[in-house]
Amino acid sequence: MPSLAGPGRPEDLPRGPGRRLTVLSGPSGVGKSTVVAELRRAHPQVWLSVSVTTRRPRPGETHGVEYFFAGDTEFDRLVAEGELLEWAEFAGNRYGTPRGPVLERLNAGVPTLLEIDLQGARQVRESMPEALLVFLAPPSWEELENRLRGRGTEPEDVIALRLEAGRVELAAEKEFDVTLVNTSVPDVCRRLIALMSA
Repeated sequence: MPSLAGPGRPEDLPRGPGRRLTVLSGPSGVGKSTVVAELRRAHPQVWLSVSVTTRRPRPGETHGVEYFFAGDTEFDRLVAEGELLEWAEFAGNRYGTPRGPVLERLNAGVPTLLEIDLQGARQVRESMPEALLVFLAPPSWEELENRLRGRGTEPEDVIALRLEAGRVELAAEKEFDVTLVNTSVPDVCRRLIALMSA
């Protein structure tokens, strides 16, 4: 995999209006990917960071599109060399955000969005306190559980892990700047783009 390195020292972090990172987080199954896909369809100027993961590709996924797929050794290197803005482990796989491409877009004034989990959002808050953290909440716990089971992409033990993590993530909602309840994807997209444009 090509190097994902870029500016990474504190003095390289972007400052000023129009250069604020937006982070979208929330429990697994809440519809983050659906919201992001609709947002980028309607607003192609928004740049979405592509994460690197040690997870094996699912059918239909393409390296560099949904994720950068990396082995454990490569992921270890990215962590050791400070090339990840944030990273976390879930269900035996690691996920992280390449630092360089994010900072390049922010420094160019490009609206930049991360779709990451709670652990990652906390790490971004520490390293980039000016980032806007947006929590995407389900209409109800029952709806979240139905969405997770309805995807049909994961075995029951992984679903159970995601539900357990979901309870922790919902309890952390107060750590975020804004909460959007995902009752309507178009409505959430309109509110999210308004926040990014503020």
